[in-house]
Amino acid sequence: MTRTDSPALAAALRTSLPDGAVLTEDVERYAHDDAEWADHATPAAVVLATSLDDVVATVRIAGEYGAPVVPRGAGTGLSGGANAMAGAVVLSLERMTRIVEVNAAERYAVVEAGVLNDDLRRHVAQHGLWYPPDPASQAISTIGGNVATNAGGLCCVKYGVTRDYVLGMTVVLADGSVARLGRTTAKGVTGYDLTGLMVGSEGTLGVVVDVTLKLRPLGGREDRAIVGWFPSLADAGNAVAAVSAAGIVPAALELIDSTCLRAVADWQGWTLPEGAAALLLAKVDEPGAAGEALADRVAAFFEEAGGTQVERAFEADEVDRLFLARRLAYPALERLGPVLTEDVCVPRGAVPEMLSRIERIAREADVVIANIAHAGDGNLHPLIIAPDGDDAAKARAKTAFDRIVDECRALGGTVTGEHGVGLLKLPGAAAELSPAVLAMHRAIKDALDPRGLLNPGKAFPAAG
Repeated sequence: MTRTDSPALAAALRTSLPDGAVLTEDVERYAHDDAEWADHATPAAVVLATSLDDVVATVRIAGEYGAPVVPRGAGTGLSGGANAMAGAVVLSLERMTRIVEVNAAERYAVVEAGVLNDDLRRHVAQHGLWYPPDPASQAISTIGGNVATNAGGLCCVKYGVTRDYVLGMTVVLADGSVARLGRTTAKGVTGYDLTGLMVGSEGTLGVVVDVTLKLRPLGGREDRAIVGWFPSLADAGNAVAAVSAAGIVPAALELIDSTCLRAVADWQGWTLPEGAAALLLAKVDEPGAAGEALADRVAAFFEEAGGTQVERAFEADEVDRLFLARRLAYPALERLGPVLTEDVCVPRGAVPEMLSRIERIAREADVVIANIAHAGDGNLHPLIIAPDGDDAAKARAKTAFDRIVDECRALGGTVTGEHGVGLLKLPGAAAELSPAVLAMHRAIKDALDPRGLLNPGKAFPAAG
């Protein structure tokens, strides 16, 4: 499609969609997600869908005009997966916020793609149920976006990621047809696992309109937090490796380095212990004496690895307050300047070595790298900060970003644990995926989207 076709495309969309659903002015905020420095362009139009019919009409009309369709939730992604290209239609599902059904007996919920993660969790809690995946952006990210990237979260080390809870979904395919995938039963293996294929596909195979999610009982857990301050990142990494080697699976095990801690403390007015280079936050949730014993073991591993001021918290409000520091780390750092966010995942035993390599890269590239991590499953989020307007610092940050990806792969890791490939990780994915695997990706894409109009250029690199 050429730019001269854009008015005709917008007019066709307005004819078929409700009043106010199509935007063509002031659409820049819909042109990109929260990934710093990922390429984007101004879209031809933005559609604010409120129904399945809106999504079907948008996809069909965009196809008639040969326009790419970029599905979008809340725009909280960190890889450029929702970034627009020139002439594209950004299809926002942020207004599709209905919780359609909660079946307490069968423990599932059906929700539209624009439902916020936190809103779902609060709603099902009223039914005595729990939805475990809890990305740090849970208050502002949508279920549709979580499905698109197979989001994890703080408790995924024990309770799994989004894919583990998706039973089915309604998807609009590239030709505008509607597919209802999956099931509501506890088990089912009829046909290929097309539901699992859609999870993590970043909108490149279909537009997810609603999702059927498995739930767990809310009760039966007793949260206990274990907090340890460490004189170095390496010491904190050794504690993580020791907990893993002992076969302990905590409900959460999070790492925050001193750069993040100072940013949060300055923002919130907190006071930090002198000389603390890293904080480890662990949570165990086994009830009764078993939970007490497990908390004691984790605390002992923290102390043996050099942790100081190792403490425990039992009250729910205190546990939540401690973990608030982890959830606030990213927005606190954003106050300091643009943040280039990594999302590498290494074997748990390689966490200490990967942290050491990140520190070395920061020194050699002369950049500030803050570290937060879902340390319990080896998912590290080095956050590279470059001042606004400093092109030299930006170039050094990009060099550090690429080196971190290379070091991750050298340690047997993967280039993205939960943020998705998007645009930022295409070079790393090209190095990680073999030619045979890339050919499989292309075959699937061509089968479901032969014209390549659904979020083109995302999720996996083009051949060659």
